[in-house]
Amino acid sequence: MAKTTHIAVISVPLFSHQSSIIELCKRLIHLHKYIHITCIFPTIDAPIPATLKLLESLPSSINCTFLPPVNIQDLPHEDPSLLLLLAVSQSLPSIHNSLGSLLCSTSTTPPVALIVDLMATQALEIAKEFNLLSFIYFPLSAMAMSLLSHLPTLHEKFSCEYKDHIEPIQFPGCNVPIHGQDLIPNFLHDRSNSSDESNESICLKWLENQTPNSVLYVCFGSGGTLSQQQINELALGLELSNQKFLWVLREPSNSKDVNYQSATIGNDNNDLLKYLPHGFLERTKEQGLVVPLWAPQTKILSHTSTGGFLTHCGWNSTLESIVLGVPMITWPLFGEQRMNAVLLTEGLKVGLKIKFNENGIAERVEIAKVVKDLMLGEERSEIRQRIEELKDDAACALAEDGSSTRALFEFGTRVENFSL
Repeated sequence: MAKTTHIAVISVPLFSHQSSIIELCKRLIHLHKYIHITCIFPTIDAPIPATLKLLESLPSSINCTFLPPVNIQDLPHEDPSLLLLLAVSQSLPSIHNSLGSLLCSTSTTPPVALIVDLMATQALEIAKEFNLLSFIYFPLSAMAMSLLSHLPTLHEKFSCEYKDHIEPIQFPGCNVPIHGQDLIPNFLHDRSNSSDESNESICLKWLENQTPNSVLYVCFGSGGTLSQQQINELALGLELSNQKFLWVLREPSNSKDVNYQSATIGNDNNDLLKYLPHGFLERTKEQGLVVPLWAPQTKILSHTSTGGFLTHCGWNSTLESIVLGVPMITWPLFGEQRMNAVLLTEGLKVGLKIKFNENGIAERVEIAKVVKDLMLGEERSEIRQRIEELKDDAACALAEDGSSTRALFEFGTRVENFSL
């Protein structure tokens, strides 16, 4: 019987990262049936429903361990990226104990490699201590990776802040020059989300009653939030466009109840509808559907009724939209999302961008114009043709002999050979 190869994986307490790294693990064991994976999840609270739902259907060769929650009460909350890094730092003793237990276990093969999330690289020292192969999982675009690798060179080249540099900045790996304000200002800013099976049923049933390619899906990721003013403008812009829409609504970012973990923990999700303009739901009851907090994104994007995606340009959402061939309206919020938006609109030309006023607000007339341009405008056919070409390219990369599949297979083989 072939020897089992054991790999440990460490994520961070962000649903978008957890779901992404779980998908990586599932593809890896699909290609290598003798690989076993243990996912170690630092936590800052009890696992949210979306995470638990994600783990329900995992194959037996993937196990998950949730570490004890760290106390974040005394940690800075104004910068979520820093908060996560500090949370991982406080989890290092638990990570050390968990890996040590796996290495000493007599019931499983000890791990030979450790894969860590981009924001959990502090754990690499533990991998070194235990003599494990170590790898960093980078769930962002290749363009973002290129920027980070060239930051020392850019730092020497420019004396001012990137955002203050007038001319677009060019660097290797980026075919589209990017203005400094669109470069990564910090790493990731995200919140967890919850999962509601009733929302799934409602969304899919509603889509079944719409015509093909007629619906704009509106979602800002697992944690993207807008101000109350911006929610009002978005709602009125969607209404003004007269286009069908399915909108995943979250609590305003300037609400007194918003916290890091979730905007609505402990609240009735339907209470979120109170943040919509007066009379909006009644006026648009034949035009759109608003669901609180969560919707089955991949099922919505793959539905024949969906013809566009207003997105925050997170890399998970970007890839899903490309793989499923859905044109986009880009509305980046933070992190590398601005770079992704430039790539989508100016490089790949598979999306249209929203323009913001001097106060950083997208106004209703602008929103309505861009929505109509994507769903009905002259550019629509060209954008759809280009996204279909990208969809085909993605399918080729993910095919049995595709480049992505081969690369992941070779990675698994390397780890297996190390364990011999």
